[in-house]
This record gives sequence, structure tokens and C-alpha cells, in this order.
Amino acid sequence: MSSPHFVLAATNTNADSIPPLLPPRAELPPSFWEEHGTSVVLCGIALLGLICIAVWWLSRKRPQAVAPPEVQAREALALLQNRAEDGALLSRVSQILRRYYVQAFELPPNELTTTEFCALIAGAQKIGPQLAASVSEFLRRCDQRKFAPAAEPEPLGGVAQALNLVELGEARRAELRRAEQPSEAVKP
Repeated sequence: MSSPHFVLAATNTNADSIPPLLPPRAELPPSFWEEHGTSVVLCGIALLGLICIAVWWLSRKRPQAVAPPEVQAREALALLQNRAEDGALLSRVSQILRRYYVQAFELPPNELTTTEFCALIAGAQKIGPQLAASVSEFLRRCDQRKFAPAAEPEPLGGVAQALNLVELGEARRAELRRAEQPSEAVKP
């Protein structure tokens, strides 16, 4: 029998010899990230910034064109024109009319009762006493109809009267604008 030492020696005849070396390889070039890493990161940050600015620009609130108070009032009243006249309708009509007078004549936008609102418009010189009396009378009749225990047989015609009061308000505003314009001297 052969010993294990002999077997190793027989297979490893030249254990001390060095195998032939391969030719040397060229130096490894720098990787993409080593060459361009800083530029890629900076461009990525800039692109992210541009995307954020674009999202902000597209989602920002744009100033909306606000319709004049008379247009808002007419449109809102036109939507109510063909409805049955009940307490809810008269309440809505009186709210629209109040909002119109507050906006058109630059009154304080406080939540007022009919009596308080009538006192406010009676003291407003821009509205004038006749128009204030007409608006007050209409609002009081609306309140009487809204809170009456039984419906009166004859409708008030609230939408039509409110539209008429808006027209009277616009006539008053036109009169105020004409009074504010300086009178032009007539040349001979």
C-alpha cells in the first residue's frame, strides 16, 4: 500500500515552479459615475427644481374675473324666475337683492336683519331716500310673506320686483357716475 504522502508527491511534481505570467492588462478607465457623477446629480437637482416650479405654475390660483354685482344679481334671479313663489324662494330673492346693494353701493358686508339693513340703506347717501324706501318696502313684504302663517292667494312677483330694483339701483349708480365726472367746459 502506498501512503498518502507518496500520492501527493506523485501528482505535484513541480510544486515550486511558477506558472508563466499573462501579459499585463491596461489600466481600468474611470467608470461613468466617477467621471460624470457630480454633473448627473446637479442636473437631477436642477430638473427636479424645474418640475416643482412647473407644478406650482400650473396649479397656482389665477385671479378670476369677478362679474359686476348687477350681472351676478340678474343671473341669480333669472335662475329663480320659473319657480313657485314660496317662503324659500322669497328668502333667496331677498338675499340676492341685499348682496347686490351691499356690493354695488359699497356697504359693509355684515349679516343684518331686515330692519337693520333697511336702516343701513336709509342712511346711505349713495342709494338715495326714494330707492332706499322702495328696497325697504320690498324686503318687508318678502318677510311678511315668508313668515305669514297662511299663503296669500296672490303672488308677490318677487323675482320680477327684485329685477326691477336691480335696474333702479343701476340707474342710480349711473347717475352717481355722471355726477362724479368733471363737467367739461363748452368751447365757443
